[in-house]
Amino acid sequence: MKKTPQHIIISRTDSIGDVVLTLPVAKVLKDHFPGIQVAFLGKSYTRPVIEACSFVDTFIDLDDFNRGNTLVSGHKADAILHVFPTSTIAKKAKELHIPLRVGTTNRLYHWFTCNQLIKLSRKNSPLHEAQLNLKLLAAFGIEKDFSLEEIGQSFGLTKIEPLEPKFAAMLSQERYNLILHTKSQGSAREWGLKNFIQLIRSLDLHRYKIFISGTEKERALIAPLFEAVGDMVVDITGQMPLSQFISFINQSDGLVANSTGPLHIAAALGRDAFGIYPPMRPIHPGRWAPLGPSAEVFVLNKECNDCRKAPERCHCISEISPALLKVALDQKARTKGI
Repeated sequence: MKKTPQHIIISRTDSIGDVVLTLPVAKVLKDHFPGIQVAFLGKSYTRPVIEACSFVDTFIDLDDFNRGNTLVSGHKADAILHVFPTSTIAKKAKELHIPLRVGTTNRLYHWFTCNQLIKLSRKNSPLHEAQLNLKLLAAFGIEKDFSLEEIGQSFGLTKIEPLEPKFAAMLSQERYNLILHTKSQGSAREWGLKNFIQLIRSLDLHRYKIFISGTEKERALIAPLFEAVGDMVVDITGQMPLSQFISFINQSDGLVANSTGPLHIAAALGRDAFGIYPPMRPIHPGRWAPLGPSAEVFVLNKECNDCRKAPERCHCISEISPALLKVALDQKARTKGI
């Protein structure tokens, strides 16, 4: 590479968790090239996560990009990094004459739309998703192998908006504020409401204040939980915009979830993040575990593909005992003096 680009776009236009695991790319670029400006191209619903990152200077909405906006802090982009490969974005970047366009060799359309290709295959790699994202920085001469511990300190989610008083008033000053995010909008194998109900019933409510989160659409799916233990939990489903939910997670103590965006947000914020996973590639924790100083995963020590064609019958995740989560939660609560 002859000249370091000064205005770089990181393109990742999929889900919240994927976006979180891409934010360290911005930090590494800034560490290696002081003074550069970094934009993050994403979908509008992920904007609050991206704008909370101190290493990102500009958010570019996917719709705006498709209309020709490539401004990075008021300047035309001189490089784009296709972390999440999408043919339409790759073609648009070429049409917009972005000088450096970085993609991977295993996408045929990148051979016609990008001018710097990195050999990278995610499907069978033993690396974590966040490590795979950073491999693309070889295009900028950055070829370091980053540890998961190092990445776990590199999210930069420091630009958190103040939590509205009505939400702050929900949190307890004496108890461990625990969020249970029971659903995944179909993006992950799910532990099941039965297990969450059993976990809730096992916890000492003198030590824990328990919140049930989720989208407004998911609330109907969570109804059996509220029928069973509604008097033991606080329902916050659909009550907060994402920006406020990030702030709420930041002021809580811990979060239990399947492999979802809120789990990755909690881990990146340094909160206790308990992730429940199946032992199946490529959705196992080796690829998608939450990263952060207080993140922990629960997965059976086995290999299994029984549910590959029937995700709703994933017995390997449903067989993880709520008692294991209780032990881990009680240990965290004790360390906080609760």
